[in-house]
Amino acid sequence: MQSERESIIKLCNSKSKVSSHFVINQKGKIYRLVQDNQIAWHAGKSCWGKYKNLNKTSIGIELVNKGHKFGYTNFKKKQLSSLIKICKNLIRKYRIKKQNIVGHSDISPLRKIDPGEKFPWKELAYEKIGIWHNCNTKILKKLRKVRISSKFKLEFINNLKKIGYYFDSKKKANFAKVIKAFQRHYRKKLINGIIDKECLLISKNILKKI
Repeated sequence: MQSERESIIKLCNSKSKVSSHFVINQKGKIYRLVQDNQIAWHAGKSCWGKYKNLNKTSIGIELVNKGHKFGYTNFKKKQLSSLIKICKNLIRKYRIKKQNIVGHSDISPLRKIDPGEKFPWKELAYEKIGIWHNCNTKILKKLRKVRISSKFKLEFINNLKKIGYYFDSKKKANFAKVIKAFQRHYRKKLINGIIDKECLLISKNILKKI
């Protein structure tokens, strides 16, 4: 969305059919729009692990950012500080498992690309919010774009399913979107929807942390 004002208006308008429990503006101000025990329509058609239609089983947090359509920018420090504060409180309150702290693109890869590749998942993982790999960056760079056999592609897909990603179609375009969602989250240097040795190594490392 182009502005904070537009974000709040849309999320509070019942006709828009979209909402969120929290909104954090770029100065770090937190808006609570929906109570935790009520459903916020932020996820839509979605799936993560054994859960489907996650509006009923999740808490949505929106960060004000123009996004890819209007000029995607880095998230602000104050904004992220507020996000960390909210997440730690929710994790403690509801005993949320770290592997279940994900983005809209993770749970709905065919429709969504937010929070996007600029979102600092690695930094959040240092705060014990979500998961990040600890693979050696030099090794990863060497493995980038290195092709793998069908056997290892299947291993990668199975790894993603174990992490929580859902493959609901055999269409090549849809398949690539799921791969891109993984890459936006864990392999930001190259988001091309193609499985390579770097992606495989990262997926193995993440599985060890679940």
